[in-house]
Amino acid sequence: MRIRTLVSAFALLATLAVQPALAADPENTMIIRLKNGDVTVALRPDLAPKHVEQIKALVREGAYDNVAFHRVIEGFMAQTGDVQYGDMEQGFESGLAGTGGSDKPDLPAEFSSTPFKRGVLGMARSQNPNSANSQFFIMFTEYPSLNGEYTVVGEVEDGMKLVDGIKRGQGQNGEVENPDRMIKVSIAADKK
Repeated sequence: MRIRTLVSAFALLATLAVQPALAADPENTMIIRLKNGDVTVALRPDLAPKHVEQIKALVREGAYDNVAFHRVIEGFMAQTGDVQYGDMEQGFESGLAGTGGSDKPDLPAEFSSTPFKRGVLGMARSQNPNSANSQFFIMFTEYPSLNGEYTVVGEVEDGMKLVDGIKRGQGQNGEVENPDRMIKVSIAADKK
């Protein structure tokens, strides 16, 4: 009995050693308030330090507050983070929502072998691999064609059912009319 307990304990420790302690670090835990509650995201500076640094800077500036999920495709992902046009109605009326970034420089790609699966956050970009800026997307499901082609910046730790409830878009591009928004985005370390 004692040997079985020791073997089980070692197996558990081995599993924990392989899995990163994602949300254990408040400095790298992002909280996205949606209309129905909070989504907790473990940011991954171990995979994409420059991208995570820029996201945290934008969060701390309040740049992501009230920004829309402008592109949401069933069976794929929900995209947000256009801090230039995504928080203004005229951005949607003019068709500019989803085309903007921030006043910060674009980032060099930080691709990894981490797969794009349900709950993973990736950085949106143009055809240029070094063009990610502020926009990111949350995966609804596994999508292997993105692996090694886009930068992984985090993973949803809690609240994925809330992400599933984000209003879907129409058509091939998933453009959303009267979109859901990130009401408030914060870093857990800044909460008092």
